Amino acid sequence: MASTETTSNDDSDLAGLEAGLDALEVGSAVKAPLLGRLARRAAPPLTAALLVLAVWQLLVWAQVTDPYKLPAPSDVGGEIRAAWLRGTLLGYIWTSVSRGLLGFALALVIGTPLGLLVARVRYLRAAVRPVLSGLQSLPSVAWVPPAVIWLGLNNKMMYAVILLGAVPSIANGLMSGVDQVPPLFLRAGRTLGATGLRGTWHIVLPAALPGYLAGLKQGWAFSWRSLMAAEIIASSPELGLGLGQLLEAGRTNSSMSMVFLAVLLILLVGVTIDLVIFCPLERWMLRTRGLLLHE
Repeated sequence: MASTETTSNDDSDLAGLEAGLDALEVGSAVKAPLLGRLARRAAPPLTAALLVLAVWQLLVWAQVTDPYKLPAPSDVGGEIRAAWLRGTLLGYIWTSVSRGLLGFALALVIGTPLGLLVARVRYLRAAVRPVLSGLQSLPSVAWVPPAVIWLGLNNKMMYAVILLGAVPSIANGLMSGVDQVPPLFLRAGRTLGATGLRGTWHIVLPAALPGYLAGLKQGWAFSWRSLMAAEIIASSPELGLGLGQLLEAGRTNSSMSMVFLAVLLILLVGVTIDLVIFCPLERWMLRTRGLLLHE
């Protein structure tokens, strides 16, 4: 009788497990309509932006400071309209975004193998990781003067500053991800023949993806800030007019509306890159791990 009850309980547990797995598979396949997902994702940032504009306008009406120090949103809107009519608005954005994305891609190509190498070779870890951590904590603006002296006022200088700001973050993020890979995964991979580069590609990188993705986000933030610092400090006709140069031009001309325009555009690019690139990557990672059942 006891044996029969035990068998019945085991069957019940197995059935419950199968039902749970089926529910998980069904849940992961449920996706809301595209327009609905876009609306849900766009609503919070738009609400926050409207709230900021409302508070900004209230501060202007309350005259908390002189008008030339705090322009009204309409004044900044007029600056945007003027730049659009001159045909320079998209040029400001493209000059900086193209530099930032290309520099970040170069940092990705350099930082990824560097992070893997340092994470997997004990001697390099002891020698190089403290240097990478020190470089990561160094303000990016500190690299602009030596980069100008070494490379001159050109795009090479811009890319050098971006690399010095982004590579340590990408490498450190990947190393942290590799450190969190369970040893059981590595042993299982070796048992199945996944050693060397094959094990790195099929075992280590997928398991280290959360830390790697965090390093990529931080690396982009560092590269974007490094670029803005370089554009603010270094000015030359050969460099064109990016968002950092626009910000510095507003300061030079004592035009707070131009300064606010540059700040808003810099913020807009940062938010857009996060929403378009990194948020989908994070959702994909969570979905592949069964941690995101509904979208």
